[in-house]
Amino acid sequence: MSIVISPTIRDKLALKHNVTTEEVEQCFANRNGEYIEETRATHQTYPVTQYFIAETNFGRKLKVCYVPEHGNLYIKTAFEAGPAEIHRYLAAGGKTV
Repeated sequence: MSIVISPTIRDKLALKHNVTTEEVEQCFANRNGEYIEETRATHQTYPVTQYFIAETNFGRKLKVCYVPEHGNLYIKTAFEAGPAEIHRYLAAGGKTV
């Protein structure tokens, strides 16, 4: 299973969210919690978008959103998780981040 980040998404992560591809990869490696399905109507996709919150190797908590398809994980976005995202993640069944 490969993590796929398109050039457009890579640019968005860098310019809008100050997130690197290495940080996204670190979050997948450091993930302790569950993958949560995105249920908000404005974020619905097919296949269903999933997300999790995990720390980078330097302790930065990121919310990583992706679509699993054809054996790959296609990154949609990743950004620093604030209190609201962390609360929603834990309420949806995610484990402590």
